[in-house]
Amino acid sequence: MHNRPPTIGPVQTPIAYIAQRWTPTPRTLRRAALSAVVMSVVIIVTGGAVRLTGSGLGCDTWPKCTDDSLFATPEQGLHGAIEFGNRMLTYVLSAAVGWAIIAARAVKPRRRGLSRLAWAQFWIVASNAVLGGITVWAGLNPWTVAGHFIAANGLLTVAVITWHRAGEGDGTSRPRVPRPVRKLSWSIVVTSGLLIVLGTSVTGSGKHAGDSSDVPRMPWDWVDAAHLHAAAAWVVCALALAMWLVLRVVDAPDDTRARARDLLLVLLAQGAVGYVQYFTQVPEALVAAHMLGSALMWIAVVRLALSLRERPGTTAEIPAQSDAALSSV
Repeated sequence: MHNRPPTIGPVQTPIAYIAQRWTPTPRTLRRAALSAVVMSVVIIVTGGAVRLTGSGLGCDTWPKCTDDSLFATPEQGLHGAIEFGNRMLTYVLSAAVGWAIIAARAVKPRRRGLSRLAWAQFWIVASNAVLGGITVWAGLNPWTVAGHFIAANGLLTVAVITWHRAGEGDGTSRPRVPRPVRKLSWSIVVTSGLLIVLGTSVTGSGKHAGDSSDVPRMPWDWVDAAHLHAAAAWVVCALALAMWLVLRVVDAPDDTRARARDLLLVLLAQGAVGYVQYFTQVPEALVAAHMLGSALMWIAVVRLALSLRERPGTTAEIPAQSDAALSSV
């Protein structure tokens, strides 16, 4: 009698293995998604700090810091340490995104749309790391620097959407306000995106080139670019004020009205910082604050747009296991 050959089951990926044995609570899922949002903001601000301290070429090559060393060397001084430190933060960002991916995959019932959003963050991080390397190879060409910053905001966008979707169901999207209000929201999204892009033109033609040596700038006067940027900011403010008023007229839900209020407050603070930095010859500290304000403004814009619709759950939720269950495996 012949023995039956052993059968080999399908090989699980590490993420699938974890998902089979652990179910995050709704709070854990939201916290995982929020960690990616926080780190997306941190990487934007610290990337600005690299430029503002003239450390953009502190590591003069990529992916290594020098031709002979993966790490910053004492000869590179403070600039090398700052640039290398910012590169290391990418790993922290990747860890936050990885946590979001695992939590989104492990939630039950399985939410494929949420998992795709989490994985989209990973691919944006990877592609923007390559774009950062191209920026170094190009000697901080202002166009690649602008692309690097816009891609970071793209990551922030997907992270915020993932965070929001983690707190709602997977049912069909239902509007919470009339169609004209939703169109006004899209106008705010588009003009705010344009405002961020115009901000890169101010940076690309301005005095903070990102390196202690002379770096080519965009071919226009930074004062003219700043005026155009300010005009776009006033348009966004007018639209945000109109949204706040309209939401009160249509008796929108309280959380939606709160999102409109938050956006107005962020815009007022951001505008104040912007004008002060312009009239004080753009000091580094205020430029850094303005970059933080830009990220917070974009978060407020995206959250407002998302709050205008809702997605109910499609099935009853399966009770979540303890977060400590994984440690017992």
